[in-house]
Amino acid sequence: MSALLTVEDGAPVALENAEAGSRIVLVCEHASRRLPQRLGTLGLSPEALESHIAWDPGALAVCRILMQALDATLIYQRFSRLVYDCNRPPDSPSAMPARSEIFDIPGNAGLSAAERLARTEAIYSPFRKGLSELIKTRVANHRPPVIVTLHSFTPIWHGQPRDVEVGILHDSDSRLADAFLKDAARDEDFVTRRNEPYGPQDGVTHTLIEHGLHNGLLNVMIEIRNDLIASKDGQRVLAGYIGDHLGKALADLEP
Repeated sequence: MSALLTVEDGAPVALENAEAGSRIVLVCEHASRRLPQRLGTLGLSPEALESHIAWDPGALAVCRILMQALDATLIYQRFSRLVYDCNRPPDSPSAMPARSEIFDIPGNAGLSAAERLARTEAIYSPFRKGLSELIKTRVANHRPPVIVTLHSFTPIWHGQPRDVEVGILHDSDSRLADAFLKDAARDEDFVTRRNEPYGPQDGVTHTLIEHGLHNGLLNVMIEIRNDLIASKDGQRVLAGYIGDHLGKALADLEP
């Protein structure tokens, strides 16, 4: 194991349904709120560690429903975004944030270069390598994947309510986002918008750039307001909504 993770911690990245029939690869960078044993609680309360600053509540559950419905492959990070946010490059301050919304994170304050490197090598590098190798294998087998990253966001941010319910995010390649939004415009079930509540200007498209744009692959990032997927019923409904429009969008883009 790495200098950070113990045998009891297990691997930092998980892969499910590796031999999926569809081209879709679901990516969930913020799937878990687990912390490595050696980091304790990062100085945070149980309340903070259960909140959205530590993970994306409901995101992994929705991914797993989509994985089954679409026969997709799923890759996800098994540790909290507070240890290392795998949707950020190593040189980004938000990769290991010292503060998130209203919470100071004592265990992330004043990290040395060696401590940052240890986290990068233990968490980010295996995740990046795992996704890169999956993509290379698919491309070599003439099955170029479609990269779909899935996240959830809090309905209130710094005291301000958010009325958007589903965000369809993209960087410079908007092909899949455009097709999704075109189809979703016919559906009034959820307030769905482009590049909300975040966009490329917020530094949230790292995975799309690194693994989608750089490989010329179709890609999109989907954000779901987490109050909508707090229950199993909500997770099923939103997975159905996402899966339906994603499937139609991909069908529209087929040559």
